[in-house]
Amino acid sequence: MHKNYGLNELREMFLKFFETKGHLRLPSFSLIPQNDASLLLINSGMAPMKPWFTGEQEPPRHRVTTCQKCIRTGDIENIGHTARHGTYFEMLGNFSFGDYFKRDAIHWAWEFLTSPEWVGLEADRLYPSVFAGNETTPADDEAFRIWNEEIGIPAERIFKFGKEDNFWEHGSGPCGPCSEIYYDRGPEWGCGKPGCTVGCDCDRYIEVWNIVFSQFDNDGEGHYTELKQKNIDTGMGLERLACVCQNVASLFDVDTVMNITNKVSEITHAHYGETAAKDVSLRVITDHIRSSVFMICDGVLPSNEGRGYVLRRLLRRAARHGKLLGVNEPFLYEVCDTVIHENEGHYPELRERQDYITKVIRTEEENFAKTIDSGLKIFGDMLAGHKAKGESTFSGADAFKLYDTYGFPIDLTLEMVEEQGMKLDEAEFHNQMDEQRQRARKAREALGDLGWAGVEFGKDVPETQFVGYDHTAIDGAKVVALVVENEQAEELMPGVEAIVVLDKTPFYAEMGGQVADHGVISADGVTFQVTDVQKNKGGKYMHTGKLTQGVLKVGGTVSASIDVKRRKAVMRAHSATHLLDAVLHQVLGDHVHQAGSLVEPDKLRFDFTHFAALTAEELSQVSALVNEAVLEGYEVSTEVLPIEEAKQRGAIALFGEKYGDTVRVVDMGQGFSVEFCGGTHLDNTAKVGVFHIDSEFSVASGVRRIEATTGLKSLETMNRAQSLLFETAAVLKAKPAELREKAEQNMAELREMRHTVEKFQAREAAGETERFLMGGHDLGELKVLTATLPNADAAKLRQMGDMLRDKQPNVVAVLSAVNDGKITFLAVCGKEAVSKGVKAGDIIKNVTAICGGKGGGKPDSAMGGGNDLLKLDDALAKVDDLVAEKLGL
Repeated sequence: MHKNYGLNELREMFLKFFETKGHLRLPSFSLIPQNDASLLLINSGMAPMKPWFTGEQEPPRHRVTTCQKCIRTGDIENIGHTARHGTYFEMLGNFSFGDYFKRDAIHWAWEFLTSPEWVGLEADRLYPSVFAGNETTPADDEAFRIWNEEIGIPAERIFKFGKEDNFWEHGSGPCGPCSEIYYDRGPEWGCGKPGCTVGCDCDRYIEVWNIVFSQFDNDGEGHYTELKQKNIDTGMGLERLACVCQNVASLFDVDTVMNITNKVSEITHAHYGETAAKDVSLRVITDHIRSSVFMICDGVLPSNEGRGYVLRRLLRRAARHGKLLGVNEPFLYEVCDTVIHENEGHYPELRERQDYITKVIRTEEENFAKTIDSGLKIFGDMLAGHKAKGESTFSGADAFKLYDTYGFPIDLTLEMVEEQGMKLDEAEFHNQMDEQRQRARKAREALGDLGWAGVEFGKDVPETQFVGYDHTAIDGAKVVALVVENEQAEELMPGVEAIVVLDKTPFYAEMGGQVADHGVISADGVTFQVTDVQKNKGGKYMHTGKLTQGVLKVGGTVSASIDVKRRKAVMRAHSATHLLDAVLHQVLGDHVHQAGSLVEPDKLRFDFTHFAALTAEELSQVSALVNEAVLEGYEVSTEVLPIEEAKQRGAIALFGEKYGDTVRVVDMGQGFSVEFCGGTHLDNTAKVGVFHIDSEFSVASGVRRIEATTGLKSLETMNRAQSLLFETAAVLKAKPAELREKAEQNMAELREMRHTVEKFQAREAAGETERFLMGGHDLGELKVLTATLPNADAAKLRQMGDMLRDKQPNVVAVLSAVNDGKITFLAVCGKEAVSKGVKAGDIIKNVTAICGGKGGGKPDSAMGGGNDLLKLDDALAKVDDLVAEKLGL
């Protein structure tokens, strides 16, 4: 028999194995695809590495190994109804980009699976498959020969399958045969049919590993040519491997996943195996909360579009299944800690973002809870109407109303309809959705392309000329367009919120992470307060705000002036961001790339690629070096250059960003920091003021975030800290310089006091144990006692039970406590009692049943619960009968 490894053990074992084979271990990529519009969410191990496979980018090493987080959502409505599939899974993979090929890939897969040093599966239970070939592509005789002659597997145990099973391709481009490895779980897992063998749909022969040999290029017309650079792409489902190693039925029975289900059961009081319907709900909740936690950690938020809608569907479906189990309050957020606990060893960012993840889930639950009850009532009324008419199809228009008004995702309605034995008119639902999109598109067209639609204001409205690099105020600007309540207007009246488009402006529009300028557009007797500026695809700057005085008309001439104090604060933060980027490269290395930023007045947020939390020493070094650059008073210069010349000067481009033929380059300190940037900056770094790091944390796998302040906000922080220091010193009656010593002294005193209290508590517990034992009575050679402890929780019961059992080997004790109308029972049996056949697990099952509950445990200790308080005394009185029966008295 092979060893029983935990899921977390297997993940680490796999990555370590391939590190010994010269592979670079990379952390999982984010679930959000980067620069890949073809995918909504990462769904395979190789998906984030497409540029390395195609040769568009140079990989960090030509041998790479990962454990990749994946989400597949093709059949969300079926998740839970079977135990075979889940939306979230982890894919183990080893990859070669033009390095090793079939021989090494096959030998290493076999070594990892069969070697006693690694997984140690039984070799005689493993069956490989290879590509059989067809009229356009030859059979993979090379893989067959390696399996047969080098690994030593008899020919009759190597299966040959066609293209649908053993050839990987996706349209035109790189493709190739694959070799799968199946594990025989034994006849007890099979279908019992005479022809059951590898490839059967039953659960006996389970595919654990797929090795893809990317060796051909498909021209899309069915013609295949050999690739110059041959690659290896392998995938092994971590949960599936754990199923085999732990000899369990499905991914829901794997250790880490089952622990999540147990937490769900603890909250819902529903347990696996009670009914088929409860099993479905438990699987749905377990799978969906697992997916949701990882998606939110990687930056997905619930919405009605794209991946955000996938997340919303998962959370709302899970919430509804909680309702089916009798939970009418938000509860999914309570499961987050268990999901994080089971996975934080490999994904520490989960714990770092726990508060954020929990808040997102709780907020979505609360929002859905506001509408679900009324939505379910409306659904019931709609359903009754259809049934009254003898209809077997639920209206698509009704489904759309549930979606549009009550936030019911379509698959949720579909599931409820099918539970009633009806069909849903999905075609009509999608027609209604299309009509809504058309209405929304027409509404946007009325805005004339306000940044999100493809329609222009018109050829007579010119692009806005931005003059804000050199001017903070201008006169003689012309009003070329006005928009009020989604309609173009000729004039604007006082008190109205609107959008103003000028032919030229000093206002910076929100771009590149820098927030927009605020300020005033004015004329004689006219004042328009600007609170936001956006630039649309047609180059028009749209000033959003409110007319507080006068009448503004299209064609009028105005002055435009920004809030200079605010602009200076934004520039301080933006220039500091460039300094921070340069310093991070110095301290952490060249792998650091900007992954996003937000620049506000004297406040910045900078996301960057890095695969570990910064140590306190690294953060201190970063802060010191940025402040040194500030104190150096570097001159800041800007220049527009051809892109190639800018690159030759070492200018840093945003990773993945597209640029034109010419770029604006910002240089600080003649090479200290050189970046492509269209934002506004100081003319000297000294004007940044104090740079202060507030926090550093993970926002996604491999992406860290630093939040920092500059200028006045840093001074405010320092003043607050100083004030707090003085206040704390006053409370502790110490000088500020003595605070640490005083705090350590107080902590030592507290520990001593706690130790003293614990001693008294132990003595009290020992005395209480003696009193309990004195209150017991003999039954044969055993001492039986029952009691209800006031103000006791489960932990107190366990503590008391352990002391009774350890002190009196012949004791049989049943203790109870009542909290919030529910009873908690604990039964303990000493060694002598157990040896006479009296078991705590048997006693607890009988006692809890009397109070309408259930429980179980080990022979020497067991716990359970009950709901019927009136039967508590009867339950405790039953203990004597149970013990006497076991003793034959």
